[in-house]
Amino acid sequence: MKLRIISVGHKMPNWVETACAEYTKRMPREISLEIIEIKPEKRASGNSTENIQLIEAKRILDAIGKDYCIALDEHGQEVTTMQLADKLKDWQQLGRDVALIIGGADGLHSSVKLAANWLWSLSKLTLPHAMVRVILTEQLYRAHTVISNHPYHRE
Repeated sequence: MKLRIISVGHKMPNWVETACAEYTKRMPREISLEIIEIKPEKRASGNSTENIQLIEAKRILDAIGKDYCIALDEHGQEVTTMQLADKLKDWQQLGRDVALIIGGADGLHSSVKLAANWLWSLSKLTLPHAMVRVILTEQLYRAHTVISNHPYHRE
């Protein structure tokens, strides 16, 4: 199974690339993790938030393909690490890849949220996109370690 983080945004700072690469390389072959960057739409005058979201939504939906889709959204369900580990086990049983969507600066268009199989909130806090990538990759790795009884996660 592949976990594909589909993220609107590019040109992340080096610390983001380094942190994400560290957790990505720690994942086992049977649960590979990759980040796919979606080019954000330019925020020019006259280009409405709705139009920007719509253009980015098309790019996101094209990238998802037939993957099981999870959209990160502030109004989504919050879960504990142990609950995330259970979800990861469930995703492994699906027999398909999983796309985890991080929206752009203007958020996700409703069409992406409607296409999602699950809306997930990492936090009620507003987090920078760069930080979300790092937190997401770390939590996916942590969920894997819980499943495999690795000592990385302690309760």
